[in-house]
Amino acid sequence: MIDANLTGDRIISSSSDAFSWYEKSKFGEKKESHIEYSSAEALFLIAEKRMILKSGKKVVSFEDLMRKARRGDKKIETKCIVFSDLRKKGYIVKTALKYGAEFRVYDKGVKPGEEHAHWILYTAKENEQLSWHDFSAKNRIAHSTKKNLLLGIVDEEGDVSYYEVSWTRP
Repeated sequence: MIDANLTGDRIISSSSDAFSWYEKSKFGEKKESHIEYSSAEALFLIAEKRMILKSGKKVVSFEDLMRKARRGDKKIETKCIVFSDLRKKGYIVKTALKYGAEFRVYDKGVKPGEEHAHWILYTAKENEQLSWHDFSAKNRIAHSTKKNLLLGIVDEEGDVSYYEVSWTRP
């Protein structure tokens, strides 16, 4: 069980379990003295009963963390559904803010840092509108980073459909 702390907007752990889970399953980002987790990672680990998150001495529940995360990220629920679905299928999923995307997704068995992500992932609910301009911009980001575009669309029941877009030459 990973013992983690919520300090401001950061979720960190220095526990041996955190380092062990990082080495085994690549949860979090390894810093010098601790592992730092994204909101989606922490929410997944809490839901799977693999993390206890505290703010001071108070335990932060899944619902409390979701409420806090929702204030800064209106799409956090959709992101968590897609993140959870992919992790349960064996993919490594990491944030992709520096790419202007929501997540990077690695092929099964690939370790971040040793190989590059195969996909740049954007999430959406099935009833959201996406203009051709937005779609084109997302595809260009994926292409410029030498990754395929992956769209994770969440339906009303919480099921996820994936659409992969890649460049081909005629």
